[in-house]
Amino acid sequence: MGRRVNLATIDDKPVAVAADTSAGVPLALLVANPRNPREDLGDLEDLKSIAKRQLQPCLVVTSKGYLALWPEDAERVGHAQYVVVNGCRRLAAAHKFGRAELLIVHDETVAVSRGELLGAAVEENIGRQDFDIIEEARAVEAVVAEYPSTREAAKARGWTHGWVSQRRALLKLTPEMQGMLRAGDLAVRDARRLARVPAADQVSTWRAEQDAAEQRKKEQAEQRKQQPPQQRRQLKQPESVDPVVTAVTTPEDGGDPETDTASVGPSVVTAVTTDGEAGSGIPEPRNDSTSSATALPTVTVEWTNPQVVADLCTANMTHADLEAMLDILTSRL
Repeated sequence: MGRRVNLATIDDKPVAVAADTSAGVPLALLVANPRNPREDLGDLEDLKSIAKRQLQPCLVVTSKGYLALWPEDAERVGHAQYVVVNGCRRLAAAHKFGRAELLIVHDETVAVSRGELLGAAVEENIGRQDFDIIEEARAVEAVVAEYPSTREAAKARGWTHGWVSQRRALLKLTPEMQGMLRAGDLAVRDARRLARVPAADQVSTWRAEQDAAEQRKKEQAEQRKQQPPQQRRQLKQPESVDPVVTAVTTPEDGGDPETDTASVGPSVVTAVTTDGEAGSGIPEPRNDSTSSATALPTVTVEWTNPQVVADLCTANMTHADLEAMLDILTSRL
């Protein structure tokens, strides 16, 4: 429900009066945020029901408060009394589908600074699937420009420094690469990496990476074909079967169980668990003298290859840990 506002007293100018904003504010008194981060409001069909019912009010500031921050936008604000900060799509849908008024929430503290107003406008759209990622990057860049540093902007808006740096990096992509990112043909993680490449080399670098990845797939497929059938079966996920426990009795002194069956003295019973599959043999007993050296295979990591290191970290770290590591790395660049 909106709050009561005497619209006749705003700016000391006589205007149309809405005695109770719970009944809605006429569209003539509202204007969309000229600094809206969304260049394209998209298809408004999902808001068609606004003709009968508005489910969420619009966040607004007075035009006076807005123009104190951007006096150069006076012509775009016109005679409106409120600037819609959050809810520009709702305002557009109301015009399109014939709703005469909108419910509002008036919060003038949003107009305390450019950074605050831009940040509020961006935060409404972050995370929405239909919010273009390049528009988001440009909006983040505009917010950062209103603060002394990237780190201060991130702290003020409650964003991580790493996330802000990642979004800003996307603006270093060439128009062609940005178009591919927008179309979904380029993954964000690849886009961030390519943004560090000189603009003239981005396309050729991406194509070379694609060719290399395709070649690796072909080589791996060929290697699998050349493996003996038994090895290929071992690579498959084993079926769930009941294990078979085989008890092997040996003399305590380590003698041969076949030849020492008549010997007197304590013996050791060793339980060997097998997979229960028909034809599978009992595995060789563990040799304690060498097990410590062969228990785990030695893994060699190609630390000079960023893709290899990234894949290793992604496979072994949580999302929160990855974000923390990214913050640390970004701060040291």
